[in-house]
Amino acid sequence: MKQLESDKITALYCRLSRDDEMAGESNSIKNQKSILSKYAKENNFQNIKFYVDDGYSGTTFTRPAFMEMMELAENGKIGTIIVKDHSRLGRNRLIVGQLLEEDFVRLNIRYIAIMDNIDSSKGLNDFLPIQDWFNEMHAKNTSQKVRAVLKNKGESGISLANNVPYGYKKDESDKTKWQVDETSSEIVKEIFNLFIQGHGTFEIARILRERKVLTPSEYNLSISRNSINQEYQYKWCGTTVAGILDRQEYIGDTVNFKSTTRSYKDKTRVTLPKEDRKIFKNTHEPIIDEYTWNIAKQLRNNRQKRAKSGKKSIFSGLLFCNDCSKKMYFQSPVVDLKAKDHYRCSSYKHDTSACTSHYISDEALQIIVLENIQRVVSYIKDYEDLFIKEQLAKSTQDEIKKISKSKRELEKAKNRVIEIDNLFMHIYEDNVSGKISDDRFRNLSFNYDKEQQELKLKIEQLSKDIEDTEKKDIDVTQFISNIKKYTEVNHLTAEILNELIEKIVIHQQEKIDGKKTQEIDIYYRGVGIIFFPVSMNDIEITINKILNKKTA
Repeated sequence: MKQLESDKITALYCRLSRDDEMAGESNSIKNQKSILSKYAKENNFQNIKFYVDDGYSGTTFTRPAFMEMMELAENGKIGTIIVKDHSRLGRNRLIVGQLLEEDFVRLNIRYIAIMDNIDSSKGLNDFLPIQDWFNEMHAKNTSQKVRAVLKNKGESGISLANNVPYGYKKDESDKTKWQVDETSSEIVKEIFNLFIQGHGTFEIARILRERKVLTPSEYNLSISRNSINQEYQYKWCGTTVAGILDRQEYIGDTVNFKSTTRSYKDKTRVTLPKEDRKIFKNTHEPIIDEYTWNIAKQLRNNRQKRAKSGKKSIFSGLLFCNDCSKKMYFQSPVVDLKAKDHYRCSSYKHDTSACTSHYISDEALQIIVLENIQRVVSYIKDYEDLFIKEQLAKSTQDEIKKISKSKRELEKAKNRVIEIDNLFMHIYEDNVSGKISDDRFRNLSFNYDKEQQELKLKIEQLSKDIEDTEKKDIDVTQFISNIKKYTEVNHLTAEILNELIEKIVIHQQEKIDGKKTQEIDIYYRGVGIIFFPVSMNDIEITINKILNKKTA
């Protein structure tokens, strides 16, 4: 049944963006409602209903109230739409033009913009498209100003994050600063500890769900309500845990320019490359020490899946092939129950011609590493001062050479990036003038762009290597501090390994004088190799010692 015109809704539409708030009270929702109500009353409009979008840009039309209004309009339930001024409808000239010239005509909707003296029942002014263009340019100019303000703010070291990271709260005396939140920061610490102990992100999420720990969003809601709501569902997921583990802010740093919007029209957020980000060190109190965060970061970068048997190696993310530098793949046999848990080179697993197996059993590896750690603990316990002197003496000359070489490579890479920019300008000019063809230009620009992206990654890595090498003395002290936690190590855990060891490099087995020999390089965090590689003969002696102790 067709709805009578008198029964149709008169929609009074209000919109206010965050940028419009700067214009003052004239654009406020309260002021818009007052003007619309007065106009509707004076002109005898009936069946009035307000539709309000507070905090939404005029360049987007996926606004909740606007979409609700248009859905009713499509169903023939709206007769008139009234706005305070034409820019309230929107600031995208193409979509506004389509609404006025096509959609409102098709739906038989009268459109009124009070302050601009627009009434579709009297016909639309020929200059209206120009007004729409000015409204859009206003949005563009405002966006550019806001971006400039944010850029200056971000480059000064003030955080650009709209929401304070879970574990922190805003300082009441200065809203730009963060303070540690005692309750949620303990959960952040626990997440990092669980991860270093060998628990995966999904497993940590399950633990938090079972303990009914509030998720970050639920916790913020409970703070705003000042109460715990029994309806909370504690929906922790692996992605949420991973996001916490990846946040550099937890070591006291501010990280700006991590993402941006595509344009003033498209508000979709896109992630910016790491080289475009600005990092400001020690801007607030840390929740996690940098040493722990770096361990978690390394484990995140080298994370491995469980074996088909469901087992997960305590060495996950720490083992690498000496020849191809790829990860060692953990295999826990399901069919052949007599076979031992072992490791093979991941390159060899996928292509036997790419590398050799570098096979080593999990049992043998655990015995070697355990004995090595026990030696280190005992040595540092008895000869701490000597160990520090040896480490500094061993590394000083090597580090000077390494830093010098890295700085030369860094300077060379930076100069090449600038050179490529200049080359690109030349080939662009040559293409415009007709000196080189479009195909030649595309090929050259593609190759230059590819080289430049690779150089940027190299610059980032070299900068990190230089920084890591320059803080070597701090790492030695931190390593000793961590070693002292373990007065006696009787068995290995993922936590011990991740805290003490940076990586373990496995060599291919060799036969020397008729005996099988396999070198294993154990790199300790901050100090590198402490003991020389172990031979297979030493493994057999060590295993026999342990077996004899058990039977004694």
